Amino acid sequence: MRIGTGLVVGAAAVALALGARPAAAATPADTFVMAKQIDDIITLDPQESFEFSGNEINANSYERVMNFDATDLVNLKPAAAESYTVSDDGKTITFKIREAKFASGAPVTAEDVAFSLQRGVKMNKSPGFILTQLGWDKDNVDKLVKALDPKTLQITITEDFGAGFVLSTLSANIASVVEKKVVLQHEKDGDLGNGWLKTNYAGSGAFTLRSWKPNESVVLEANPTFWRGAPSIKRVVIRHVPEPATQRLLLEKGDVDMARNLSADQIAGLAGNKDIIVESSPKAEVYYMALNQKDERLRNPKVRQAMRWLVDYHGMTESFLKGRFKVHQAFWPSGFAGSLTDTPFRLDVAKGKALLAEAGYPNGFEVNLDASNSYPSINVAQSVQATMGQAGIKVNIIPGEQKQVITKYRARNHQMVFLYWSPDYVDPHSNADTFTRNPDNSDNAKSKPLAWRNSWEIPELTKKTDAAARERDPEKRLQMYLELQKAVQEDSPFVIMFQAQDQPARRANVKGFVAGPFADQTFYRLVQK
Repeated sequence: MRIGTGLVVGAAAVALALGARPAAAATPADTFVMAKQIDDIITLDPQESFEFSGNEINANSYERVMNFDATDLVNLKPAAAESYTVSDDGKTITFKIREAKFASGAPVTAEDVAFSLQRGVKMNKSPGFILTQLGWDKDNVDKLVKALDPKTLQITITEDFGAGFVLSTLSANIASVVEKKVVLQHEKDGDLGNGWLKTNYAGSGAFTLRSWKPNESVVLEANPTFWRGAPSIKRVVIRHVPEPATQRLLLEKGDVDMARNLSADQIAGLAGNKDIIVESSPKAEVYYMALNQKDERLRNPKVRQAMRWLVDYHGMTESFLKGRFKVHQAFWPSGFAGSLTDTPFRLDVAKGKALLAEAGYPNGFEVNLDASNSYPSINVAQSVQATMGQAGIKVNIIPGEQKQVITKYRARNHQMVFLYWSPDYVDPHSNADTFTRNPDNSDNAKSKPLAWRNSWEIPELTKKTDAAARERDPEKRLQMYLELQKAVQEDSPFVIMFQAQDQPARRANVKGFVAGPFADQTFYRLVQK
């Protein structure tokens, strides 16, 4: 079977990795096999991907301008770049590009890096705002982001941001470096190769993409020329297994090396199994219910308040979410500077009913809730359905695959939706930029953050968010983000409920898997068996 990079893999080995073997057989020694829910993948084009699973795969197959490493999740450092200098006014950053190779064998050049950033701006897909906030647009980006020579990249921003903030944005998935020549060879109708790169590969990361079969599997192959060193394992196979019980069974039988989405009861059932190790690590993912403000009922502040008191936050985290989630009610996750950790809301049906009566809905109303049809989303939706029903709100659950739910949400076609969000870079503005900023609420807006998805028109909060991003005093800036979180917590279309806790379960012979706080700080290259 031929890989996109020209590597050849034996058909028998891949078949074994994907499950065509005796039930009790171990996975191949050179292959790391994971069971994971990956139905959220819509694209693997790094300038378009904005979903957890896609970003995790991109983090292991592409290098970014700036990045964290599997051996250091604390310090942001140059990655595709080797070094940088900042002008006195802080507006221009000049990067020296590292000596590295794409999987094709071609050298990574400043022109490739410039093209990748320009491409992210010009395509203006879901993550495009991360770069356009720097003052770049399709008309000026070629002048503001340019290669001075084969190994020198210069970027200039037009907004009043500090260099540290700009460098953080260049660690986002959209700042992944693609090979210009290869991508443009597959351009069609001016799409900058987007149609091709959704399912193909043109990077320089630790692994190359061999295949993605939606709702089935992703296969990655080690890149022996990766500048940090070749991965310890030759192949990674991610099998789409949405059911926690099935993931556990595959893990116990040795059919997979790791299970990534076990529920609390499945993890409890592994206790005492010396062949299985369960590890815990905090994640930066916040889970929330969003209310579309195009719906007159959900636009009522009293209704929004009522719904906050009609969620059994603690009941869920003490039962089917135990160990996997904690109650968290602010848009910036705990564990990072500037996080609001207050959790003022709890289940109070009487208070919820009283607020509904004040809103003019003493008998409640009927509303639809979109949610993924797998754990934990469907379980949370069922709990919300039950508790809101006690106050007269009839919640109709609309289940679907994760990518279906996300696509509907991005089109603003929902009434209510249960989903999640994770920062794109380590700065509170990463989440504020989407929860409390909506500069254009029209249907054809260029920027479409979460506030836009819910048709929440907030000119004053948008101004405050912009001011926080530009504030140079670190302490004052963090205080501004705390105030933004309080505003969202008190009254907004977002009922923020939980923060995730990752609990990957692995076979005892597997080591080196790095589960960072972000999906794209999850690394495979150090895995050994």
